[in-house]
Parts: sequence; structure tokens; C-alpha cells
Amino acid sequence: MTIVYDNEAEEGLIRGWGFSCHIKTEEENILFDTGGDGRALLHNLRMLDISSQEITKVILSHEHGDHTGGLFALLNTNPEIEVYVPVSFSKRLKNEIASQARLIEVSEAQEICRNIYTTGELGSGVREQSLIVDSGSGLYVITGCSHPGLTEIMGTASKFGTVVGIIGGLHGSTEYDLLKGLNLIGAGHCTAHKKEIARKFPDAFLEIGAGLSLEL
Repeated sequence: MTIVYDNEAEEGLIRGWGFSCHIKTEEENILFDTGGDGRALLHNLRMLDISSQEITKVILSHEHGDHTGGLFALLNTNPEIEVYVPVSFSKRLKNEIASQARLIEVSEAQEICRNIYTTGELGSGVREQSLIVDSGSGLYVITGCSHPGLTEIMGTASKFGTVVGIIGGLHGSTEYDLLKGLNLIGAGHCTAHKKEIARKFPDAFLEIGAGLSLEL
């Protein structure tokens, strides 16, 4: 897994408010969220030696522009991509995506491909899906902003197995008890309480940014 777009970035990459990460399996090249700016997204993909032509699926966590803003620049380079969105996305945006790619609407938790699952659409305010990656030795949850709250996200993910890590934006969550026992807490983007999480979980905490690659 490689962080492609984040508020922080390694030298040579463009930082920006938003999130995107690339997940490569034996069968699929998946992009989770697309950041806020298409030019920056494509630049970072090139710099990280990730071909946009090889991306097979895009999963969008929620409709906010800092997670969907790079999508159409990406589709201009590769219209064969499947795009998975929460069913609550606006009709306008769904129609626009469907005109350029294969649109798949998500409501319930389900398998997307081997070892990759979506939590389905969660939350009562901002509706959001998170991704679940089965590493073979535990599950990693990939979040956009965690708007539904970690209780709902982690509870849904736990139905697929044992969660050992979480990566992405944690927003203003103070549900620290849910982070106990995790091997990895990769906090980025909109996470408001990074210092407190790092203090409570020094062995598991990792502040992420564009350019970071992890073997899950």
C-alpha cells in the first residue's frame, strides 16, 4: 500500500488537503479516494511509478471534494476503471461518473475482490465507506475521514475477522479504546488528535504522508 495524496508529502511529491492511497494485490490495482486535485494526483502517481493505466478499481469513501477531486483527471487517462461509490452519492455526480466509467453503487458490506472488502455505506450524517484489507495475518482498515465514527467502522470491519491496523483519516475521533491492541495506527489527513494518539500508542502510531509505502 502506498499513500499517494495527503496533507503531508515526501520531497518531490505534491501535498494537498485530501487523501488517496494505492493498494496493489496479486490481481488488482486499487485506488482508494483520489485526493482533492487531479493535477497533483497524476503527478504523484507518476513520481511513485504507479501507472494510471494499470489501475483497475477506484473506491471513493465519501462525496467531499478532497476525496473525489482527482477522479475525472484519472478517468481521462483510463476510462476502463470501475468506480465504487456509496449509494447516497448525489445523482449528478453518479451520472457524471457513469458517463465516463463503470459505476458500482455500494450500500452493504461486501467483497470487492479477493481479500478486499468494503464496510458498505455507514453513518447517519456524512455517509462513508471504508476499505478492509485482509493481509492473511489480520485486517487493516483504510479510512477516508471516519465521519461515521470508529465504533461503527471498526465494528463492521470486525465481522470479517480480527482488525490489526487502521490507516487514513480519523477526523476528530477520541474513541481511543478502539485503538488498543492494534499493531499499526497510520494517522493522516484530517486526524485532529495525532499527538494524543501518538502519546497513548507510541509503538503502533505512524504519521503518514504521500510517498509512504507499507507491506501489509
